[in-house]
Amino acid sequence: MAKPYASELARLQETLRWSASTDIESLKNAVKTAGLSPLSAIGSGGSLTAANVLAALHQSFTGKPGLVQTPLEAANANLDVSVSQWLLSAGGSNVDINAAAVSLIEREHRQVAVMCGRPGSPITEICERHPFVDLLLFPPPAGKDGFLATNSLVGFSALLARAYTSVFDPIASWEDVASTVEPFADSSSGRVESWRDAAEVLWGRSTTVVLYGPSTKIGAVDLESKFTEAALGVVQLADYRNFAHGRHHWLAKRGQETAVLAFITDEDRAIAERTLALIPTEIPIAKLEISGQGPAVLLGSLLAALHVTGWAGLARAIDPGQPGVPDFGRKLYHLNFPSKGRKKASEVRAKSANAAIERKTGESIRRLEERKTLSHWQDALATFVGQLQSTTFGGVILDYDGTVVDTRHRFHPARPEIVAELEKIARSDATLAIATGRGVSVRKDLRAVLPEEFWSRVFIGYYNGAMIGTLSDDSVPDGTDEVCPELKDLAEAFATSDELAGSAKQTNRRYQITLEPRQFMAENRLWDIVHQLILRTGCREAIVTRSSHSVDIIASGVSKTNVINQIQERLPGRQILTIGDRGRWPGNDYDLLNAPMGLSVDEVSVDPMTCWNLAEPGQRGVAVTRNYLEALEAVDGGLRFRKGTFR
Repeated sequence: MAKPYASELARLQETLRWSASTDIESLKNAVKTAGLSPLSAIGSGGSLTAANVLAALHQSFTGKPGLVQTPLEAANANLDVSVSQWLLSAGGSNVDINAAAVSLIEREHRQVAVMCGRPGSPITEICERHPFVDLLLFPPPAGKDGFLATNSLVGFSALLARAYTSVFDPIASWEDVASTVEPFADSSSGRVESWRDAAEVLWGRSTTVVLYGPSTKIGAVDLESKFTEAALGVVQLADYRNFAHGRHHWLAKRGQETAVLAFITDEDRAIAERTLALIPTEIPIAKLEISGQGPAVLLGSLLAALHVTGWAGLARAIDPGQPGVPDFGRKLYHLNFPSKGRKKASEVRAKSANAAIERKTGESIRRLEERKTLSHWQDALATFVGQLQSTTFGGVILDYDGTVVDTRHRFHPARPEIVAELEKIARSDATLAIATGRGVSVRKDLRAVLPEEFWSRVFIGYYNGAMIGTLSDDSVPDGTDEVCPELKDLAEAFATSDELAGSAKQTNRRYQITLEPRQFMAENRLWDIVHQLILRTGCREAIVTRSSHSVDIIASGVSKTNVINQIQERLPGRQILTIGDRGRWPGNDYDLLNAPMGLSVDEVSVDPMTCWNLAEPGQRGVAVTRNYLEALEAVDGGLRFRKGTFR
């Protein structure tokens, strides 16, 4: 950990160049998902500053709240599962962030993302056990930080700023931001030298009041963190207006030991100058000018804080990169995170059952007990599980995106462990079928992974069941982009819509129109526009469903139940197991999972009779599909769940 602070500052420019050139597609996709909801950003120590950066960017670019929490706060907060949870950790090894990660994963928030700088760390291993987590690995070129977060913090902050800018402001040029910020990272630049000269007045006083505006809060937050962690002095924070609400009184009573550092930008210059003009003349004031706008100012204030920390260390004979850690400090760092103790086997089983019920009801077990409805749901769950356990399945029908392949990697072939389970079904007495909103791409992907000997025995329902054929059949789907008469007027209305112009990609098939956002677009926005146009055209022959990546408009009579019906015609009197991820209306698996034996790997309907998600807490998606399929064993006449599954 001993690393001279000056050597870390010397690599800031390298870190900024890396953050401007490294591949951030995974980060952009995760940011796009986060943009659909409020966000909680979680970090400890220096990563708490990064959490502040993330929350500020999220709020600024999406207009949705961004909350900053420590791991202890996050693990004990009662937030709706729709809130995106992001955990930031450069090293990924401290007990607090790892415990918070486990807690949040088990609560199954709609998005859990982990941004980490070290592959193979404990937190990345946790993520690998829960594949639905967005694991965002970005090892900075400067390697591990010293005692204080420096290059990892700048790297994470710049990557996040670049991702949010790319997703939510595609017209903006990141090159412009980078060119504005780069001189702030150079200790020998004129701007940084001017900051150093201004800061000289601070070192004769033990306490520094840091004043800031909305765009420079990050620099202020990081100064407080670093001055405290390296014992460089006492820092008090206030924005220019909150300073007027009593905090100014510190200067009246403790002025002789206090100096003021003021971050000043073009947007807050007027209030800054009026505020500073009223401070008693005997109080030293250091004015740090930060040029630029938006992310450039945010990053500029952070870089200014890093430089000021270094100058404070020189003035006070403390190297912030290696200040020396006392023995009690090491012991404090390694204290165990507060836990609720080990659970008995019966408690683990009850936890899984409770998770299934909470997914189904959207209510906590405690609330259900208070309302005296818990026993109803427990009985419904027991009945459903009992039916699963006692049934021999003649066929298994699976959704594809989000069920067989991860939606984030939906244009990649299915993973080998899933392919092995599909082969097991195809080799058994049961019939394997896929019901998907996609077209010929699924046929190509499945042919790439399944042996040809099985192709004639695997059925695929393309375009949400509009066309059905075997995997060996080249004539299905037919690939035409001429929509059926029922959807023709609607397809034309979408194509000429001012509301959709440039914001959504339209793909026409005979019985289906698919709309996919080109850039970020809230799901509800696209959904509302589609319904508005349907009402405007007076179309009564369309059904609208959502998949994990698009809105599908399908002709009346088209449904994934068509696939169920065709398989049942082949297997009269036999039971069919259906598995999908979007079982809640208007998800495109609602009809598929409304069958008597519907299992979800994610969203569920409110029907107590079917469409349950029986995954272990903290799992969803393809990992759950694998667990379901692994629990099936071949028997005469089809497949059965092994005894004890789901118990």
